[in-house]
Parts: sequence; C-alpha cells; structure tokens
Amino acid sequence: MKIVLILITLLLLGLGFYMAIFVAPTEQTMGDIQRIFYYHLPSWWTAFLLYFVNFIASIVYLKRRTAGSDALALATAEMGVVFCAVGLTTGPLWAKPVWGIWWTWDARLTTALILFLIYLSYLMLRRFGEGDQTPTIAAAFAIFGFIDVPIVYMSIRWWRTQHPQPVIAGGPNSGLDPHMRPALYTNLLAFMALAALVVWFRYSVAMAERRAEDAAAQRALAESPGSHRESQEVR
Repeated sequence: MKIVLILITLLLLGLGFYMAIFVAPTEQTMGDIQRIFYYHLPSWWTAFLLYFVNFIASIVYLKRRTAGSDALALATAEMGVVFCAVGLTTGPLWAKPVWGIWWTWDARLTTALILFLIYLSYLMLRRFGEGDQTPTIAAAFAIFGFIDVPIVYMSIRWWRTQHPQPVIAGGPNSGLDPHMRPALYTNLLAFMALAALVVWFRYSVAMAERRAEDAAAQRALAESPGSHRESQEVR
C-alpha cells in the first residue's frame, strides 16, 4: 500500500510541476513570478488540513488517552510545521518582486507567523517536556492553538491587509482564471498526498517507538530486584 501511495505522490508532484510551469498561462500583471502561487496556496491549505487533524486527534487523546491519537497528533503537527514553513518562505519570494518588500506586519502575515510559532512551540514541548503529563499538556495546547487557523484564513476578510483578496470563494470581484485551476488543484492533491505519505511513515515510527518503550519498561519491571523477590515469595 505504501508503495502505491509513493508512486501516486511522485506522479502528482511531477504532473503538478509540469502544469504549473509549462501549462498554466502566464499572469498578465505579475508574469512568471506568479507561478509561485501554485505552491504557495497549496502549502497553506495542506498545513491547515494537518492542523485540523491534529486538533481532532488532540481532542480524542484527551478523551480516550489512546497512544494512536497522540502519535497522529504529533505526526500531523510535524508536517503542518513543514508546510507552514513552505508557505512562509514562498510568500516573501513572491512578495518582493510584486510588492517591493519581503515582509510587512499586516494581519495576514502576522497571524500566519504566530501560527507557525504556536506549532513549533508544540513540537518543542513534545521534544523537551518531561513527565507523563507532557502529552496531555501538549494536546490542550494544540486545541487552543488551533484557534489561530480560522483567524489566519479570515484575516484578509476581516481586516485591510497587504495580502490580496482570496481568489477562491472570495466574492464577486475575485476569481481565478479557469485555465489556472488545473495546475492549482493538481499541486494541492500532490501536497496532500505527500503529507499523507509522510504522516503515515511518521505515525508508524512513533507507534513502533512506543511499543519498544513499553516492552523495555516491562522487561525492566520483570528484572527489578523487587519483582525477583516477589517471585521467590510466591514460590
């Protein structure tokens, strides 16, 4: 199954690149630099989806305390940070030739940076936190941190920002050229397939690590002096 997903992901990534660079028409105002759009927007949509899965998995973990939900929350947060970083990188690369600036502290960019820092902090908590309560604290942190996702999404609708109005479902005066949509949607599928693939691998690794830790803890308990004395007393 993983081999099939790998092949599908590679096919979509290659097809998305070809359509974005060679098939999609050149934007009349911005020129070829606009082609960053086919990677910039899918990276943010994929990050939002990953953070949503992290949000649900965190709720499930607080309710049921299952290792699988905790591992899924960790895996999706890691990939969410990766795609969020791609969005924060491609944005300035696109903005400099178009706006003449790399960065401005408007509502969209500021809330997006805060979102990245929230989940980066989540990963640092998971990495350096000590004690059995770390997953619980991290899950609660992730649930509250997700509040920033709709704020980022709605920021250009709520406030006047340097960022342009949305090209998808943005109102009567916005819209994306129909000839550009196939390249956008292909890259969106490719990014989601890549995210699913890496999350699957990361989830499998996390679960294997947990099983190894549990087995090691059981062996240590069985080999402890107290356990040995109790075994002799029973005999």
